[in-house]
Amino acid sequence: MTEQLEHILSQLTQPDNAIIQQATVQLKQAFKDPAIIPALCAVMTGSQNPQIRQSAAVMLRMRVKKHWKKISPDHRESLKAVVLQAFQNETEHTVRHSLSQLSAVMVKHETPDRWPALLTLLNESTHSTNPQDRQVGLLLLSKVVESNPEPFKPHYRQLLQLFGTVLQDLNNPTALYYCILTITAITAYTGSEEMNIMRSLVPRLITALKHLIKADESQASEAMEVLDELMESEVSIIVPHLAEIVRFCLEIGADASLSDSLRVKALSCITVLIRLKSKAVLKQKLLNPILQTVFPVLSAAPPPGEEDPEDDENGNDDNDDNENPKHLAAQVIDTMALHMPPEKLFQQLGCLASQNPYERKGGLMCLAVLAEGCADHIRTKLLSSMLQTVCQSLSDSNQVVRSAGLFALGQFSEHLQPEVSKYHAELMPLLLGYMSGLNQAKIGHVTKAFYALENFVENLGDDIQPYLPTLMETMLSALSSSESLKIKELAVSAIGAIANAAKEQLVPYFSPVIESLKGFLTDTRDEMRALQTQALDTLSVLARTIGKEVFSPLAAECVQLGLNLTDAVDDPDLRRCTYSLFSAVSTVSPDCLVPHLTAISTVMLMSLKSTEGVTAHLEEDKQFVLLDDDDDEEEEGAGDTILEEDGDNDVIAPDVSGFSVENAYIDEKEDACDALGEIAFNTGVAFQPFLESSFQQVFELRDFPHEDVRRAAFGALGQFCRAQHKVWQANPTEENHQALHKLLGVVLPCFLEAVRAERERQVVMGVLEAMNSVVKTCQGEALQVPGRLAEISHAIRDVLKKKTVCQDGGGGDGDDDDEQQAEFDAMLQEFAGEGIPLLASAVPAETFLPFLNELLPLIMNKAKSTCTVADRSFSVGTLGETLHALCKVQGGVGVAGRLSNRLLPVLVTGVKDQDPEVRNNSVFGLGVLAQAAGPVVVSDYPMMLSLFSNLLAKESDRRVIDNLCAALCRMIMTNMASVPVDQVFPALIAQLPLKEDLEENKTIYQCLAFLYSHNPALIVSQLKPILAASNHVLGTKDLDEETQNTMLLLLRDVAQRHAQEFQGALMSLPAEQRTKMTTAVTQS
Repeated sequence: MTEQLEHILSQLTQPDNAIIQQATVQLKQAFKDPAIIPALCAVMTGSQNPQIRQSAAVMLRMRVKKHWKKISPDHRESLKAVVLQAFQNETEHTVRHSLSQLSAVMVKHETPDRWPALLTLLNESTHSTNPQDRQVGLLLLSKVVESNPEPFKPHYRQLLQLFGTVLQDLNNPTALYYCILTITAITAYTGSEEMNIMRSLVPRLITALKHLIKADESQASEAMEVLDELMESEVSIIVPHLAEIVRFCLEIGADASLSDSLRVKALSCITVLIRLKSKAVLKQKLLNPILQTVFPVLSAAPPPGEEDPEDDENGNDDNDDNENPKHLAAQVIDTMALHMPPEKLFQQLGCLASQNPYERKGGLMCLAVLAEGCADHIRTKLLSSMLQTVCQSLSDSNQVVRSAGLFALGQFSEHLQPEVSKYHAELMPLLLGYMSGLNQAKIGHVTKAFYALENFVENLGDDIQPYLPTLMETMLSALSSSESLKIKELAVSAIGAIANAAKEQLVPYFSPVIESLKGFLTDTRDEMRALQTQALDTLSVLARTIGKEVFSPLAAECVQLGLNLTDAVDDPDLRRCTYSLFSAVSTVSPDCLVPHLTAISTVMLMSLKSTEGVTAHLEEDKQFVLLDDDDDEEEEGAGDTILEEDGDNDVIAPDVSGFSVENAYIDEKEDACDALGEIAFNTGVAFQPFLESSFQQVFELRDFPHEDVRRAAFGALGQFCRAQHKVWQANPTEENHQALHKLLGVVLPCFLEAVRAERERQVVMGVLEAMNSVVKTCQGEALQVPGRLAEISHAIRDVLKKKTVCQDGGGGDGDDDDEQQAEFDAMLQEFAGEGIPLLASAVPAETFLPFLNELLPLIMNKAKSTCTVADRSFSVGTLGETLHALCKVQGGVGVAGRLSNRLLPVLVTGVKDQDPEVRNNSVFGLGVLAQAAGPVVVSDYPMMLSLFSNLLAKESDRRVIDNLCAALCRMIMTNMASVPVDQVFPALIAQLPLKEDLEENKTIYQCLAFLYSHNPALIVSQLKPILAASNHVLGTKDLDEETQNTMLLLLRDVAQRHAQEFQGALMSLPAEQRTKMTTAVTQS
C-alpha cells in the first residue's frame, strides 16, 4: 500500500485538475483501509520527495487527531518511536515543522510523562552544542508545549532555566523565535514559584526581541505577543522592568523604517500598559517620554504623493480595521486621557500654531482624543480657548486640517456637554455654512462635516428651535434630490440626531420623513443595505422622541417591517438595528410587540448563541500546506474534500490559541442584550414565557471575550430582575415572589463578583449601574438575603477605596497622590457612590447606619478644597441624596440627627464654593438636612438663614437660586416657628417661577399649601406674585400631575374664601393669562 499511497500523494501535487480529482477519490478509498497509518508512516519516513513526506505527516496528524483511541497500544508506541526517529533524520524545515505538529497532537492524547523518549529528545537537542540541533529541538518544544501547556508544568522551572541560556544565544534568531513562542504559551499557566525566574528573564527577552527584529520582522512581530501575554496573564512580572519595556516599545513605534505591523504591536503594548499600570507609568516618570515619542508619530506627514487613510477621498471610509501607527499613536493618547490625571497631560500641547499642516492636524487629533477622558478638566478650565482653536481650524487653508477640526468638534460635542452646547450661536452658523457650501464629490469631507453637525445638534435640546427649519430643509432636500446613497445615509442619520434634540418640535416634518424611511426600508437591493440600517436606527429614535400619540399608529407596522427584514436579509448590522427598533417600540406601544414575542425572542436568542464572526486562531494558518503549492483554488478545494470525512471538526479542534470577533457581530450581541432587557421590562407579564431562556443565554455572555458584550449582558440581567419585580407587583402570588428571589439570588452575587474581579473599568461601571437600578426598583426585596446589604455596602466601599481589580488591583501605591486621578477612575467611584442613597432608601435607617458610618468618611473626603470640582460636586451631592433618602424611611430622623454634626460643616463650606454645581448640591443638602434631622438642627437655623440670605444677594446661577427656594421651603415645612416667614416668604416668592430645577416645583407648591393651612393671611398678602408664578407653570410639563392638583386646589380655595383679594390679584395679570387662570380655577 505504501507505493500506491506515495503515488496518490504525488498526483495531488500535479497542476492538473482532472488528475487531482481522481487522486482525491483514491485517497478517500485508501483512508478506509486499516493499514493507512503504517502506510503513511512508511511514506513519511521513506519518500525521497520532501513535499510528499510533508503531506504524509499532515494526513497522519489528521488521522491521529480523531482516531487515537482506535489505535492499539502497541501501534501507538511504535508510532511514537517512528515519529521521533523521522524528526531526528529529517533535513527539510517544512517537513520537520509538520512532524513537530504531529508530535503536538500526540502529546495532547499522551501526556508528556507517558512519552519519556520525547522528553529525552527535547532535553538532548535543546542542550546540544550544535546550534542547528538546538534550533530543531526548540521548534519541537514550542509545538508540543503550545498544543498542551499544562501537563508540562512540572518541567517549567527547568524550561525557564533553559530559556535563560537560549535567550543569550543572539546569533541564532530562529532559536530565539521558538524559545519566545514557548514562553508565550506557558505564561498563562505559570504559578508563583516560577515568577521570580520569569521576572529575571524579561531584560533578556527585550534584548532577544531587538535582535530578532533585525533578523526577521514578521517573526519578531509574532514574538512580540509574549509581552501581551505577560501583561494579560501576570502583569506583576513586568512591573519591575516597566521603564525598559516602555522605552523598547517607544523605540520600535517611532522607527518609520520598520513594518507597520511591528510598530502597531509596540504602540498597542504601551496602550495596554497604561491601561493596566497607569500609576506605575506615572511614578516612573514615563509620561513625558511617551508623549514626546507618540506625538511625532501622530503628526508625521504621509509619504510624498500619498494621504492618510482618513483623508483619502477615494479610499473606503470604513477602513477602521487597517490599523496603522498613526491610529495607534492617537489610541495611546486616548488611553492616557482615560487613565491618567488630566493636569499632567495638558502641559504638553504646543503644536497647534505650527507651519506644518500635519502638525496642526496632529494637534487637533490630540485635542479630539483627550475630550473623552479629560472632559471635566476641559469643560471647567479650557473650553473656550480650545473651541476657538477648533473654530479657526475650520477655515484653515488645508483640507487635512479642516477635516481634523471637524472631527475634534464632533468629539467635543459628544463629550463636553452641557457646556459646549452653550456656544451654539457661534458654532451652528459655521456648521450650517458647511452644509450649504459642501462640494458633494468629496464624500470623505462631507462625512466629517455631518459627524460634527450630528454630535453638536443632538445635545441642543430646546436651543435647536431657531435652526430647525434650515436643518430639516437641508436634510429633506438631500433625501429627495441627492444622487449619492452615502449622502442620503448621512442625512437620515442627521435626522435622528435632530429628533433627539427637537422631540415633539419635529412633528410638522414627521410625514415626509416617514415616507422617505419607508421607501428605503422596503428596497432590498444590496447597495441599499447601509442606508436601510441607518433608516432603522432613525426610526427607533423617532419612536422614542416624537411622542406616543404621533408614533403609536405606526408601531405595529414598524414591528412587521423589522421582522420582514430579519427574514429577508442576513446581515448582523441590519439585525442589530431591528432589535433596537423593537426595543424602542416597546417603550411607546408594548402591546404591538406581544403577538410577535415568540418570533422576536427567537431571532434575538439566535444572535446571542451564534458563533458567527468569531474566528478561532488555529496554531497554523496553512492547515493544508501540501495543497496550496500553486495557490490553485481547486487544489485547496481538493484538500478540504479529502479531509471531509475525518477532519470536519477540525476548526473546533483544540488547536485554538485564541479568538477574534468581527465588530458587526459584537455590536449585534450587545444590542440584542440591551433590547431583550428593555423589551422584558416593558412587556411585563407577556414576556414571562421567554424570561428563563433569555436569562440563560444572556447569563452565559457575562464571560464573553469582548467587554461591550459583557457590559450589555450585565445590564440585561438587571432588567430581567426589574421585569420580574414588576410582574410580582402586578400579581403578588407566592410563585411570582419566589421567581423574583430566585433571579435576585443568581444576579446580585454575579454583579458583586464582577465588581471585585472584572478587569475592564467600563464593564464595572455598567455592573454598578445595573445593580443600582435593581436596588432602586426592588428596594428591600433585593436585600432580604442575610448579609446581602453588607456585601453591596462593602463592594461600594472597595470601589471608593480603589481596592478592586479594575482599579489597578488596588495599586498598592497608597493614596499619596489621591487628589489627582483619571476622570474615569473618579466616574467609577461616582457610580459606586450612587448606590449609597439607594441603599439608604431601601431599608430602615438603623439597619443601614453601621455601613453608612463606614462609607460617609470616604465620601466626605472628596469634599476637600484640594479635590477636583467633579469630586466636590459628587461628594456633597451624595450627602444630599442620602439625607433625602433618610427623610422617607423608618428611623430616618433619628439617624440624620446623629449625623448632622458631621455633615453640617461640609455642606456649609460647599455653599461658599467657587463652582455653581458644588454650591447647588450643597444648598440642596442643607435643605434636606433640615428636613431629615428635624428638631436636632433647629439651633442651626439662624446660621443657615443668614448663609442663604448672603448667597441670594449675589448668586447669578439660576439652578442654585431654584434650589435655595426649595431649601427655604423645606425649612419652613419642618419647623415654621424657627423661620421668620414674614421676611423670608416674600423674598422666596420674588424668585418664582423656577427656571432650571423644575423638579423642585413639587416642594414649592407643597410649601404654599402648608403655609396656607397654617398662616393663610401670609399667602393672601403675596397673591399677586403667587398668581403670576403659578400662571407660568399652569398646564405645562414643568409640573407633574400631583403638583398641578395641589396648586389648583390651593388657588380654588383662595378664590372661594378670599374672593376680593383673588380678583384684585387676577386683574394684575395680562388679559390672556387672566382668562387662562380663571378657566383653570373655575373648572372643578
